[in-house]
Order: sequence, then C-alpha cells, then structure tokens
Amino acid sequence: MKAWREMRGFPLAVRLLLVNQLGVNIGFYLLIPYLATHLTDNLGMSAAVVGVVLGVRNLSQQGLFIIGGSAADRLGARGVIIAGCALRTVGFALFALGDGLPVLLAASVLSGLAGALFNPAVRAYLAQEAGERRAEAFALFNVFATTGALIGPLLGSALLLVDFRTSALTAAGIFAVLTVAQAMVLPARQVEPTGGGVLADWREVVGNRAFLAFALAMVGMFTLENQLYLLLPEGARQATGWDGAAGLVFLVGTLANLALQLRITRTLKSQGSRARWIAVGLALMGVAFVPPAFTVGTVPVLVGALLLYLGLMVASPFVMELIPGFGRPELTGTYFGIFYVVSGVAAAVGNTVVGWAMDSGERLPWMCCALFGLASAGAVAWLHRRGALPASAVPAPAAERART
Repeated sequence: MKAWREMRGFPLAVRLLLVNQLGVNIGFYLLIPYLATHLTDNLGMSAAVVGVVLGVRNLSQQGLFIIGGSAADRLGARGVIIAGCALRTVGFALFALGDGLPVLLAASVLSGLAGALFNPAVRAYLAQEAGERRAEAFALFNVFATTGALIGPLLGSALLLVDFRTSALTAAGIFAVLTVAQAMVLPARQVEPTGGGVLADWREVVGNRAFLAFALAMVGMFTLENQLYLLLPEGARQATGWDGAAGLVFLVGTLANLALQLRITRTLKSQGSRARWIAVGLALMGVAFVPPAFTVGTVPVLVGALLLYLGLMVASPFVMELIPGFGRPELTGTYFGIFYVVSGVAAAVGNTVVGWAMDSGERLPWMCCALFGLASAGAVAWLHRRGALPASAVPAPAAERART
C-alpha cells in the first residue's frame, strides 16, 4: 500500500505514531459503537443510565483535553502518550470485567481521560517531529485513522459473535500492545520550559483571540464529521431499509481516503495559502449535504459521504498543521488541547441542533449541516482576509532538539 511506502520517509517516531493511530482507532471502534447495546441488552440498564455512562466518557475526554495538552508541554509528549494508552487499557478491561454501575463509571472515566491525554500529545509530538513535512504527516495520520475506523467495527461485529467481553478484552489487549511498543520505541525528547505556570500557559493561549476565533470557526468541521456516525448512516438505512447500509458510508470514505488523501495534500500544499484550502474543504463539506436533502435514494447519500470525506481530506491536514503556528513551540500541546476543548463544545452544540432538526423535518437536518459547513468556510475566509491566521508554522527540526 502506498501509505506504508510513504511513511518510510519519516523518522521512526512519526512512523510509530501513524501505526499507533491505526491501532487506537481499531481498538476504540471495535468496542465503543457496541457499548450502549451491551449495557441495555446484556446488563438490562435503562436508557437514562446508559446515557450517564456514555456521557461520563465523553465529558471525561472533551473536558480534559486541556490537561493532556499541558501535560505534553510540561512532562513531554512521549510519557503522556504512553500513560494515555495504559489508562485506556485499564478502562477497556474494566468494561469487560465489571457489571456494576460504579465499575462501569470508573471504566468510562479512565477511557475518556486516556483520550484526553494521548490525543493532543500525539498531535503535538507529530507536529514537532515532522518538521516541514507536517501537512503530509497529518495526511498520513488521517489515512491510518480512517482505516482503523473501518476495520474496528468490522472486527467488533465478528467478536460480538462470541460475546461483548471478548471484544472488550481484545480492545484492551490492542492498547496494551501499543503501550509497550511506545515505551520501547518512541524516542524521548528534551522538554523545553514554557516560562511560567500552567495557569499562565492557559491564559496565554486563551488570550490569543485569533486562535480562539479559528477554533470556533472549526465548529463546522467537527459537527459535520460527526454526521458520518449519525445523519449519513441514518440516511443510508432509510434509503435502503437495510441496517448494514451504514457500512457503505464508511467503505466509500475509506477507499477514497486511501486513494486520494496524500495526493490531495501534496498538490494543494504548493498552491495557495493553507487558510484558502481549509475554507474550500469546509465549503465542500457543507455542499456534501445538499444532494441527500433534495433527492431520495442511496446514491445521493453515498455522493454526500464522498464529498464530505473529500472536504475533510482537503481541510483537516492543514488545520492540524496551522494550529501550532498560533503560538510558541513550547505550548504546542496546550494549543492542541484547548483547540479540542473549544471546538468540541461548539460541535456539541451543533450536534444538538442537527439532532433537533432530525426530529423536525426530512430536509431540515441536511440543510442545517450545509449551513454549518458554509458558515465555517466563510469564517475562515474572513479570518484569512484580516490576516489573523499564521501563514506557516514549522517548528524547529527534530534534529535540532536534544535527545534525553
């Protein structure tokens, strides 16, 4: 596969993090999509209790991204990545071994905290190690992540033929292997002092108005990306009357991602500013919801899914590349952490609007999503015209940082 050949040109740390993301998504998606069914059908829990368990996991992750980002800056991204994977191992093992609500809540907290630790740390480490090839590194990151998100549910479906505990223990085992691999292979790097306390770091990042505006502008990207798991699968199921049709959405996206992601990123990288392509990608994501809004059938839904994935392929690598450019390299992890907190909260509001629209009309949710994408594209274009976005952001090459 071309992605495997391309990643050989990157340092060992980058290669490990790419494979790591493949494993992270396989482990996550073979378990989490089936957790609610396990809690209701196997354990007999009410919908309200299931909502609490799932909500605690989401809150633990989304609300604590800032902790993971700051820890990566102050303690070193390597240790935070390893700790996050280790915590996820324990959390998923608890899902397999515990039936009581206190154990399940502990599992939810640990697995959510794990994501809050390693997600910003991985991105900060990748941004620092990739140097001038950061956009290509994040493009490959998307390829491996998307592939894992497809393999995970398929593997989970097969393991559920045995039982849920087998799925959970398999997921825990994957994270255990990743933890050991990171501890053995991932190079440690010297941690540069940030020059102040944690609160001072947060004040510096939150006080960066251009960065906060950019994070809020990304509400469209995160809200619409989440529709790969909500609106588009539901549209596919309604069009065909077949529950398995939702898998076609992921299959179309994964094949497109494998074939086009690197080619798109490399082509666009040398043509125009990063902000321009982020805006184009967001607009394309918005347009993706127009065909299913006005034409009933499987083909419009799959066309919409393809356009949505193409928009993500255009915008996402440049978004990740741009974030560290808003501030000092020593605060890269904090910038990623706060970015995910701000955009995550904004996207939660957006998803609430989409959910309300799904209960209110057939076309309304599709048009709401189109509006989110186009509004976000306009916001990024406006910030670019005002000169609020960094033109480029390449950290010091890895070779210039001392090893520990």
